[in-house]
Amino acid sequence: MVVVFVLAAVAVLALLVAVHRYVWRRLIGDTTAKGGLARRAGTVAAFVLPLLSVGALVSSRAGVPFPVQQVLAWPGYLWLAALLYLTLALLVGEAVRPLLRRLLARRAATAAGRPVDQAAAPASERLHPAPATASGPGSGGGSTRTDLAPPAETPAPSVADPSRRLFVARAVGGAAAVAGLGTVGHGTYGVLRGPRTKRITVPLAGLPRSAHGFRIAVVSDIHLGPILGRSHTRRIVDAINATGSDLVAVVGDLVDGSVADLGHAAEPLAGLEARHGSYFVTGNHEYFSGAAEWVDHVRELGLHPLENARVEIAGFDLAGVNDVAGESEGQGPDFARALGDRDRSRASVLLAHQPVVIDEAVEYGVGLQLSGHTHGGQLWPGNLLAELANPTVAGYERYGDTQLYVSRGAGAWGPPVRVGAPSDITVVELASPQA
Repeated sequence: MVVVFVLAAVAVLALLVAVHRYVWRRLIGDTTAKGGLARRAGTVAAFVLPLLSVGALVSSRAGVPFPVQQVLAWPGYLWLAALLYLTLALLVGEAVRPLLRRLLARRAATAAGRPVDQAAAPASERLHPAPATASGPGSGGGSTRTDLAPPAETPAPSVADPSRRLFVARAVGGAAAVAGLGTVGHGTYGVLRGPRTKRITVPLAGLPRSAHGFRIAVVSDIHLGPILGRSHTRRIVDAINATGSDLVAVVGDLVDGSVADLGHAAEPLAGLEARHGSYFVTGNHEYFSGAAEWVDHVRELGLHPLENARVEIAGFDLAGVNDVAGESEGQGPDFARALGDRDRSRASVLLAHQPVVIDEAVEYGVGLQLSGHTHGGQLWPGNLLAELANPTVAGYERYGDTQLYVSRGAGAWGPPVRVGAPSDITVVELASPQA
């Protein structure tokens, strides 16, 4: 097992080195002069940025002071996103590069073979060209013939002309840099702006007429940490309160760090407003951050943790299970405890961080499961990988008689960037079949 882990780590390291080398070559090596300031600065960045990324990834687990984590996080995590989209843009540029070279070579060859522009000649010569004269028999004896020699052709530059190669490298590299960094910038703005609110209506079997139209504000994956802090929480709380929902469900991955470091950032959650209260279940990142302390802290903020527990609300059962990551601490999901003795004729809603527990929800006759965890992939094409590990990556699906809704989440893990998977808060409106 250790050997497999070491081999996998070596393979990942080799891939990262190769990708960094490729990006350096296309953006720096092919576009700058040897020994120049630009090349030296680009080369230094090619070594420093990946080191900052490694530091950002390992600092929290290594117990590095939180202010240092914050210093490392911004450049380190943003570089990971930039590396992804710079690489993708440069790979697209590989297809454009030979086409651009051929176009430039064709234009150069056409320009080199163009006839001399007669517009530069005197007007008298343009209107009355000088006749040719010749000497020899029958030529009038004393006259001489002068043949007009064709203009000398300027040889076409070779396809490998260094100036043309440099132009192509800079054009493709510049376009890739604009596309890649522009994508990251737009994705960062989307995260820092805060999540947008979505609304869906879900029919729920067994829901009484009195509960028709009951609204649950679902928020997951807030990911408070060294980048997203108190202001991020405040934006989310304001957005939820603006929906006027009857209940708030915080479906895991609230934090990436300890209560000591992030308790202050979570405090705006105390301002959540809902007629039937706010409820919380753990996500996998809570178990990396001290789940027991966070459960106690959110309770102090006025949220109700559902640790493999169930409550009756407005004519339906609301249950919550711990995240599967808690199994390593003996605190994993316990469906029997949360749902085993309930009346299955009643409508039920389950809060579970990861959608992978949908099979257990089906087994226990849950009407609707609300989950997060996937981030919708967060960074395209990450959604393709997320599809391999999750039954549903984002949105609504049915599994037999059980319905599943997966939120894309309100924050971001690692790079504070989302591409193709905008953050959201979802208001789920329950519909009674009796209405």
